[in-house]
Amino acid sequence: MDPPMDLTRDQVLTRDIPWENYLNAKLISSTDLQLLRRYDHKPEDAQIAMLEENGVAYVRVFLRLLDNITKEETVEYVVALVDEMLSVDPIKHAALFHDEEFSPEEIYRPFLSLLSRKNWFLQEKACKILTVLISARPRQQAVEVSQKPGPSKNVLQDVLQKLVSWLCIQLRHPSHPSRAIPTAVSSLATLLRDHGVKSMFVQLEGVKLLTPLISPATTQQYIQLLYEATLCMWLLSFYSLAVDAIAATRALPRLVEVARTSSKEKVVRVVILTLRNLLTKGTFARDMVELGMPKIIQNLKMQAWSDEDLTEALNLMEETLKKNLKLLSSFEKYKQEVLSGNLDWTPMHKDPLFWKENIKKFEENDFQVLRILVTILDNSRDPRTQAVACQDIAQFIQFHPAGRGIVLDMRAKDRVMRLMNHDNSEVRKEALICVQKLLLNAKYASFMQNK
Repeated sequence: MDPPMDLTRDQVLTRDIPWENYLNAKLISSTDLQLLRRYDHKPEDAQIAMLEENGVAYVRVFLRLLDNITKEETVEYVVALVDEMLSVDPIKHAALFHDEEFSPEEIYRPFLSLLSRKNWFLQEKACKILTVLISARPRQQAVEVSQKPGPSKNVLQDVLQKLVSWLCIQLRHPSHPSRAIPTAVSSLATLLRDHGVKSMFVQLEGVKLLTPLISPATTQQYIQLLYEATLCMWLLSFYSLAVDAIAATRALPRLVEVARTSSKEKVVRVVILTLRNLLTKGTFARDMVELGMPKIIQNLKMQAWSDEDLTEALNLMEETLKKNLKLLSSFEKYKQEVLSGNLDWTPMHKDPLFWKENIKKFEENDFQVLRILVTILDNSRDPRTQAVACQDIAQFIQFHPAGRGIVLDMRAKDRVMRLMNHDNSEVRKEALICVQKLLLNAKYASFMQNK
């Protein structure tokens, strides 16, 4: 019969385990039996005192039991004892496992094997115990950053690969309907502090699995899950490959929506710190502007926050987004002018800074703005609009690294050359400059233009 899905540690610890039977079967020693009798079912303060006095010996007994005993009820009991001792004082009691008497394999193997049991209680507790033990490990137990998943000579790295893989499986196909995902996310919120774990998680497409959990929450249970999921995103935002993965998902709109709707300070803090980290990378700043982040920042600044890091991050984001808003606004204004089909010699057309800062935006929607400029050459009957279009195409050729090839692919050369015979001198002049930039390299064409 399978164990109940919602078995608790307190329920397990009410059991009476016949330790003498394991002595008779020579699975434990008489010394082990004495230690277990002294410790079992005793008050917490008495157990703490025993661990203080003889903690390594108790760890030795627990590890031996997990290695030698297969009976489910007893394994659950020993795991519950370990979980209880680590819950009381995680750092101090985890250090007992890292005594020089035990090798990394002896410490981690018994708990790692429990992750494959069809027993949620054992899986959950093993995950929690491994997370505590790994996070409290001594510095000499390092994790290598490998670009290739697979076996390693490093015991800890193999353990982490298997644990992180199990965590991703829980995010994809939870073993427990309500507790598997929170358990996995809570563990990741601790483990992702390690650079090597970040690398493993990204290789396993963990960011894609984590993204759906970034969603506004109302109940306390889901607020905690949201907080820890966003904390994972914050930890990942320090790792460049993870940032690329975040950019490839719908994570940013979700983070912005959480910032807009959350009132819980710890959630707001971690989401704003995450957004602050992403602000200077890729197109995140521009995307934040388009998602309405400047207004959200203004609203958040009107509230009284007790956390100085949050206040500082809000101020920094406000200033950075203002600059991006200005840049975006100038291109949006330009785009609207092009879409209208009526161009004039507004300052941005001849401003080198405008073209340098916005040239990549011309790539959006399969070079939509550039294609419209090429169409204007044929369709417009306004000489000034045609002249400005020629000038703008020339600017694109000048400032975009592949500008000449892109414009030629759009078959713009013949259209521009026809305008060299236009009745209007302004159109003829701009068409000539544009053809020069099409036919000559950009540096020489620029020299010819300035003669």
